[in-house]
Amino acid sequence: KMSRAASNISGPMLLERTGDGLDELIQACRHGERAALGELFELYKDRVYSIALRYCGDSTAAMDLAQDVFLKLYTRIADYRAESSFDTWLYRLVVNTCIDRFRRERRWLPVFLDTLADTFRTADTSALDRMLEGEQASAVQGAVAKLPASQRMAVVLRYTENLSYEEIAQAMGCSAGTIASRLNRAHKTLAKKLARARG
Repeated sequence: KMSRAASNISGPMLLERTGDGLDELIQACRHGERAALGELFELYKDRVYSIALRYCGDSTAAMDLAQDVFLKLYTRIADYRAESSFDTWLYRLVVNTCIDRFRRERRWLPVFLDTLADTFRTADTSALDRMLEGEQASAVQGAVAKLPASQRMAVVLRYTENLSYEEIAQAMGCSAGTIASRLNRAHKTLAKKLARARG
């Protein structure tokens, strides 16, 4: 079962296993060892659930998304070839699962945690800084909810996962320039919507 406390975790995936230990675990998973698959689930479950929750804003839907991600992981891990890091490979599974599900169920709205507004305030987005104070939190959430799915995911990975443009590009299967463009459009859209909300 996914931990509901996962939504309080921020930053990149943090693992107890690193380097050779993680490589050995992944190799065991690729050979279908059930204990290894269980350990991999324990290592990544909170992070996957957290990303899904920040994207869709509904805990039940996020739980379903996370389960879908791990089902895909279990069936596809034999195809993992270490051409990119395992984290990047898994991020791509999460991205594709979230965006595909959103396209089928447009009713979802993302609800971002306080850390998103905090990060925006400290990021190099001065046009937004003055509009992201406490009383603007609901306006921020509403504005982000209306972003196109690809822009929304770029925002999630950049401002709640702290990924670089290059890492986001790898996860989303596009160029870093495309990510920069999506984030730039998202910043402009958010600034415009929040300015109107502020009056």
